Amino acid sequence: MTDELEPAKVLIVFYSRTGVTEALAASIAAGAREAGAEVRCCRTRELVTEDVMDLSPGWRESAHWMNSRYEAPTEKDAEWADAIVFGSPSRFGAPAAELKAYIDSLGGLWFQGRLNGKVASAFASSSTIHGGNETTILALYPPAAHLGMIIVPTGYADPILFEAGTPYGASSVSENVSKAPSPSDLAVAHFQGGRITRVAAALRGLSDRQSSV
Repeated sequence: MTDELEPAKVLIVFYSRTGVTEALAASIAAGAREAGAEVRCCRTRELVTEDVMDLSPGWRESAHWMNSRYEAPTEKDAEWADAIVFGSPSRFGAPAAELKAYIDSLGGLWFQGRLNGKVASAFASSSTIHGGNETTILALYPPAAHLGMIIVPTGYADPILFEAGTPYGASSVSENVSKAPSPSDLAVAHFQGGRITRVAAALRGLSDRQSSV
């Protein structure tokens, strides 16, 4: 079997506190698997103590539950992947520190050029309309560029994008009550997973052909 016949490897790295961003991640994963990808979903860990988490009711319990379902992402996961999708709730219009800390940990791979040519994409959630989804997604693309990755947004490449989401990546608004993503939000995320998988597979196939010349 040639490398071209192997499935694309998609890593979804997200931070989620209430499960909204997690739901988007799950739909992206489903879309990627449907397109033939091998998928790993990882949740970044808290950077604060449990005493601090207890100041927000339900945070500690939710974190423990999600951490029992998802491994923490590592450098090896990023090196394994053909595509990495970063997901975060909006924190004052920017990615959560928990996700950014993982991205910052990839400096060793950056120095070695091990992430060059991998696909990058992003998604986000916010509590309110105009609460920072687009700026959060866009803030994740400069680090991806520095890491040498090829940024693949959703664009308006599927009719569902005219109903929900942005041309930058899947998103959802929880209306300050941890409201689950709408069916349209999840459909955008599903499309994003498939699009990323197809692009990653095509790029790897091109790279393999070039290296065999």
